[in-house]
Amino acid sequence: MTSSDADFRLLNEAREWAAQDPDPVTSASLLELVQLVDNGVPAARQELADSFRGTLQFGTAGLRAALGPGPNRMNRVVVRRAAAGLADFLLSAVAEASPGTRPRAVVGYDARYNSDIFAEETAAIFTAAGIETFLMPAALPTPLLAYAVRALECDGGVMVTASHNPPQDNGYKVYLGRHAVADSGNGAQIVAPYDAEIAARINAVGPLESITLAPAGWTVLNSSIASDYERATAGLALPDHFPARDLRIVLTPLHGVGGGTALAVLNAAGFTDITLVAEQAEPDPDFPTVSFPNPEEPGALDLALEAAERQAADIVIANDPDADRAAVAAKDPDTGAWRMLRGDEVGALLGAHIAARLAAGGGKDDGGADEGGKGVFANSIVSSRLLARIAAAAGYAHQETLTGFKWISRVPGLVYGYEEALGYCVAPDLVRDKDGISAALLIAELAAAAKADGKSVFDTLDELYLQHGLHASDQLSIRVADLGLLDAMMNRLRVSPPETFGSSAVEVYADLAEGSDGLPPTDGLLYVTRNLTRVIIRPSGTEPKLKCYLEVIHHVGSAAELPAARQAARAALDEVLRDVSEALGL
Repeated sequence: MTSSDADFRLLNEAREWAAQDPDPVTSASLLELVQLVDNGVPAARQELADSFRGTLQFGTAGLRAALGPGPNRMNRVVVRRAAAGLADFLLSAVAEASPGTRPRAVVGYDARYNSDIFAEETAAIFTAAGIETFLMPAALPTPLLAYAVRALECDGGVMVTASHNPPQDNGYKVYLGRHAVADSGNGAQIVAPYDAEIAARINAVGPLESITLAPAGWTVLNSSIASDYERATAGLALPDHFPARDLRIVLTPLHGVGGGTALAVLNAAGFTDITLVAEQAEPDPDFPTVSFPNPEEPGALDLALEAAERQAADIVIANDPDADRAAVAAKDPDTGAWRMLRGDEVGALLGAHIAARLAAGGGKDDGGADEGGKGVFANSIVSSRLLARIAAAAGYAHQETLTGFKWISRVPGLVYGYEEALGYCVAPDLVRDKDGISAALLIAELAAAAKADGKSVFDTLDELYLQHGLHASDQLSIRVADLGLLDAMMNRLRVSPPETFGSSAVEVYADLAEGSDGLPPTDGLLYVTRNLTRVIIRPSGTEPKLKCYLEVIHHVGSAAELPAARQAARAALDEVLRDVSEALGL
């Protein structure tokens, strides 16, 4: 096919799409793009080609892409087809599991562009298909939707959000519950094989005009669903066992939908000395004060840290835009400067605090996960090994999972789970997913308890290091323009596996693609050296990146040895970083 033939087909496909598009905005923008291509504008040709380069694939993260026209973008056509396919799946799954039962589903949305429209059209399609459908009353956090799936005993849930992606993106996250899953994933995000089954139903949807939207018939929930979540989450606090509330907090939702909910929960639990970052307090789909609305990104917390300095705050808590993740910053006593804690550091602090809560007789032990009848602590395989040691010391089982909360949340008997990317599940009975708001509450509780004892969260971390060894971690992310480069780098490592990292011989090597220690196969490589240095290398599941996770462990005999141990750990990580780069041919 010649270039002119390809352009002719592309332009025809675009015009056909514009003619059927129910959204006049995307239809008009598509026709403008067609005109620019006709006029010979190269950038327009590239944009149009990418918009029609295949169909946006439905996977374990649902859908996520830039807003715009075409099958490779997030728009009303793509969302209608996704909703129709998901409705068909729910009807079939519930009919098989519980014949005669009418499926129930709940739909939520954040404050990004078109989120409310995508949510309402999903509700209309579900209703027309015969599903009893509930629509959240406003733009609310993702954890609240996950809570509603369980609280309303639904079979499915949809959250329209792109979480911490750039402003131009939106997404479609799917949860399954009640009769729709046959495992421990009631109220959790989808995993295989459900993703493939739903994708097949979406692909089987007929022409757009065959999808029926009910004019009414779904239930718009009232504000009590948010009040119920806030009450239940605030109720996680244990004032009898951890009574301290003297804590000055700076809180930011990063222009997302979590500010009001997080503030209400913290206040209800007795934390009232809270400064909300005014410039970022209200939802704003443009995220005007940050270059990237992700608390992990450099600069995202600058305004919060400035406010913390002015207010002489004890701690900064930041939620990402849909509030399913939480970031923490505090003043490092070693440097006197504010610093954001790594996800592994917060994960360890929360793990130790939850163990202490359970030992004190507070919190819930789900039980039944091991022979002793205790629950399970869990984290993703790329997260620190420190949680396993904390759990063992407290008499709890521990389990590693694949990356992603869709796996962590499915661990039977889960009492606490986390992943290094700032995701924490501290109350799986309420929300079987990561929840940045309930995590924020327990972070405040543990920080206030430390302050009451004359300590900081960093002192608490040091106590964990003295007991279990100093666990220090770092990451290397390599962004590529060509996805084929990821395969090439992984193949290079498989053909010529490194023999040492940081001058320590590799003693354990596992190709995670073959499955390992009860884990389903996934593309990744794991190395553990003689001195327990661990390196995991895997392609990102959501971005064109190769991600390398490094961890070193130094045993420390006394508090006086900690400064030197930290320096040694940093030097060891730097050496391992150099070795990883060399192994990848960088």
